[in-house]
Amino acid sequence: MGQGHPALLLSLSLLLLSSATADDGSAILKLAKSITPLPSDWSTKSPTGFCSWRGIKCDSSNTRVTSISLSKLSLSGTLPPEISTLSELQSLTFQDNQLSGAIPSLANLTKLQTILLNTNNFTSISPGFLQGLTSLQTLSVGDNVNLSPWQLTADLAQCASLTTLTANECNLFGSIPDVFESLPSLQNLRLSYNNFTGALPPSFANSGIQNLWLNNQQNGLTGSIEVIGSMTQLAQVWLHKNEFTGPIPDLTGCKSIFDLQLRDNQLSGIVPASLVSLPKLVNVSLSNNKFQGPVPQFPPSVTKVDNNVGNNKYCAPPGVSCDAQVMAMLEIAGGFGYPSILSDGWDDNNACGWAFVTCDADKKNVVTVNLAKQHFPGRISPSFAKLPSLKNLYLNDNNLTGSIPDSLTKLPELVTFDVSNNNLSGKIPNFPATVKFITKPGNPFLGTEVETGGGTTTSSDVGPTKISGGMIAGIIAAAVIFIAVLSFVLYKYKKRPRKYEKKVERDSGKAFFNNGITGGGGYNKVSIELNSQSSVDDSGKNIFEEGNVSLPIEVIRQATDNFHEINITGRGGFGVVYKGELHDGTEIAVKRMESTVMGTKGMGEFQAEIAVLTKVRHRHLVALLGFCINGNERLLVYEYMPQGTLGTAFI
Repeated sequence: MGQGHPALLLSLSLLLLSSATADDGSAILKLAKSITPLPSDWSTKSPTGFCSWRGIKCDSSNTRVTSISLSKLSLSGTLPPEISTLSELQSLTFQDNQLSGAIPSLANLTKLQTILLNTNNFTSISPGFLQGLTSLQTLSVGDNVNLSPWQLTADLAQCASLTTLTANECNLFGSIPDVFESLPSLQNLRLSYNNFTGALPPSFANSGIQNLWLNNQQNGLTGSIEVIGSMTQLAQVWLHKNEFTGPIPDLTGCKSIFDLQLRDNQLSGIVPASLVSLPKLVNVSLSNNKFQGPVPQFPPSVTKVDNNVGNNKYCAPPGVSCDAQVMAMLEIAGGFGYPSILSDGWDDNNACGWAFVTCDADKKNVVTVNLAKQHFPGRISPSFAKLPSLKNLYLNDNNLTGSIPDSLTKLPELVTFDVSNNNLSGKIPNFPATVKFITKPGNPFLGTEVETGGGTTTSSDVGPTKISGGMIAGIIAAAVIFIAVLSFVLYKYKKRPRKYEKKVERDSGKAFFNNGITGGGGYNKVSIELNSQSSVDDSGKNIFEEGNVSLPIEVIRQATDNFHEINITGRGGFGVVYKGELHDGTEIAVKRMESTVMGTKGMGEFQAEIAVLTKVRHRHLVALLGFCINGNERLLVYEYMPQGTLGTAFI
């Protein structure tokens, strides 16, 4: 194509320039007509010269608006939606006015860095308000008490450059979105005086937040405050007037905290020494909770302490030690996460007057602790060993995990110890023959090691596993025997008639496992179809043949009567086990887990079980027949063991 005529090119350039000018000028003119009183040098008739109007800044071409700043002018009126057309806008500040109506959508203004709309009378926020604001650094919409209830959505994650979010007292409700891993620059989060509910988002962990204001929610945030222990950049923490429960976490890593407000919650447990010793702490409030143990004593550098007893359950005044049995019992409660049923009743300096505790005739020594059937989570504390007169300990029918502390075997008076119907694991301590030690039913993994995320351990009471030369030789010998047996089984398997002749049509969803195991079965960086399957026909080949162990969810549901509770045969650390029967009479055991509950730890176990059990056959391991991933569910299908539950097959 030949070179264009110079005059034509000039005309096109002028046309484009005038179009861009007209666009920004039109939006500014709409703004001028929407607000009152009008700044003295503004016009509602013509946008000519708008770049020189008060509060308006433009780029070097004097055609595109980069900043609108009209704060503290007692303006009323509305903000027109045409503001969203100012594609070069970097700053929009209208704070401390009387503007009303909707806050217009500012979506996809990719150069916008500052939005200050706080302290106005806005009544609504347009949908998608925050979408695509990739350069946004400061957002302030707080003190807009007339806003209709609205939610802070996951769109916030798109504001990856955000450093300050202020949205206090503006009718926010719902949960705080769990998007903070996408906001690495966020330092100030101020969401006080709203109606947020639910727990603190896990993505707070390891964030760079320094100022965290979540106080005075209308109905109260709930759950643990454990996550703040990993927020090492925190300086000011306002969590007061909510419904948080559980203990104060270890704050050793939070060395910059100077202001910690925890009053008026339902927090319990012993105030940790890591709080008392925070090097920069100046202001702290703990009143009106359910704290236990001794009253904390802060150093003189902490100039303001609000620690009125209120609802707190301190067992001794400042400077006075609590009774040794009382402290032991509180440490025991700590193993369960300081449940409220214990913090409510364990409130003086004599354990012999507490619920679930029986003492001797002199009311001096604890002889029985009965915490059965309380549905407590957590672990068994080794502090039970600090009760030398303990004779009976009932912890059955809870949700306890981890190992049984070996120190409990040293209790000289112990007669009965019941831990049945829990999810304990690790080695089984060797109690004296005089102790009635009850572990069954339940505890399918007791006596085995379970994965904890960073390796394979039993508990803190069990030292690192050492593999001796004899063990290595035994493993090699077992491997040789296994290969021989496996060859024989495969030979027999190929000759036997097929029982299950249904073909499965699978959805397109796929998952990838990389567990370091090479060879067949498709488990070494090999794509395997895993998602829920919905249709079955009567043609095709055996579903279990040729290493194809991805099972359709419909087959599993049919086999277990849609996971009917009557088919439950046990409960493990990561799910429920169901008995089932395929249409050809094959009995199966189905271990059902949810990935949202399991987290990384549970998914590790799921992958490990598939990787190992699809390749190994041993008298101590049931055979894995298949697996299925259906949404958040993870299911493992084993052969059914008529001699006992799936859990007992692992012992």
